[in-house]
Amino acid sequence: MKKIALHWQILIALVLSIVFGVLFPSKVKYISWMGDVFMRALKMLIIPLILSSIISGVTNIKSKENLGRLTFKTFLYYILTSTLAILIGLFLVNILIPGKEADMGLAQGIEEIPIVNEGFSQILINIIPTNIFQACVENKMLSIIFFAILFGFFINQVETKHSTVLKDFFNSLFEVMMKITLFVIKFTPLGIFGIVAKQVSNSPDLVQLAIGLGKFMITVVVALIIHACFTLPVISKFIGKINPFTHFKNMSTPLLTAFSTSSSNATLPLTMEAVEHNSGVSNKITSFTLPLGATINMDGTALYECVAAMFIAQVYGVELSVFHQFIVVITALLTSIGAAGIPMASLVMITVILTQIGLPLEGVGLILAVDRPLDMLRTATNVWSDSCGAAIIAKSEGEELNV
Repeated sequence: MKKIALHWQILIALVLSIVFGVLFPSKVKYISWMGDVFMRALKMLIIPLILSSIISGVTNIKSKENLGRLTFKTFLYYILTSTLAILIGLFLVNILIPGKEADMGLAQGIEEIPIVNEGFSQILINIIPTNIFQACVENKMLSIIFFAILFGFFINQVETKHSTVLKDFFNSLFEVMMKITLFVIKFTPLGIFGIVAKQVSNSPDLVQLAIGLGKFMITVVVALIIHACFTLPVISKFIGKINPFTHFKNMSTPLLTAFSTSSSNATLPLTMEAVEHNSGVSNKITSFTLPLGATINMDGTALYECVAAMFIAQVYGVELSVFHQFIVVITALLTSIGAAGIPMASLVMITVILTQIGLPLEGVGLILAVDRPLDMLRTATNVWSDSCGAAIIAKSEGEELNV
């Protein structure tokens, strides 16, 4: 028999878990352990994956060619577009408030959420850890990310013999962590079965939950469409001086591939070929911007992580202030840099944001049911942004393009 794809396994597990939770609420305690084990496995991955991915990504930047002005333009574009994507998602999730509809009796007192009791200035000060090991133990994610960026940067400042050893170590560690992550993700259907069955058995109104998830999907889809069909074309047209419609036509093959595979890394060869041969961007630009973009420029992922975290906060009845939403934005931006270009990689990254806010990671179970179609859309958005960035930067370097 042909192996059932993971997203179909998750869908089947979701349906069975709802049926089980409704028909046998008293028996849920016998299978809820699967959700607990799955969430513990995810928690196990968070810190080593974040440290290795960010340090590896930062150290490998120096190995690229054409640094200096090209690097500045590339990072400026990545930060700009990712931030705009997050802000679009944040705006819509505050307007539509999809989590308000998903009433599952999970609301808890606002005083129980640690980040809500911290002042904005204190949060910024606490980004710098006094003890990185204590920060890891206490899951201070912004402190860990700050240290990882700093450590990765200074690896490139030491002697070559030392930096080579450290680069190889963290690159190897990242590859191992990715293998472990992919292994854990295989058990997502069992985790979903345990988590959702438990939540359904305690839920007063399944119809409200379905409405809430539907509004969550609509929020993400509309935000992605606005970013992909308005923000990026406007930047391309008025800043990059390129024709976004022609460029989109040139990118049809990699965009469809990204949509179907949900992997920007798997799509990278097709993206490079289309940008170089169809849109006329030189290999000097594509060889630098596109591999880097597939690693750290995740507009769709950053947008999704922000909306998902806010949705879960709303489900738990937590009202985050503007300052605390700013922390969500910053964390989403930084974790999107560390997100691998593989299907469901943002699952782990969302747990980073939830940990930073102080929300239960079980909230991830609420969105996994609809993650796959949204993953396809956000991956296509990621690839579209990468390609626009390559064309805009090439144009700014004086290249003659076919768009």
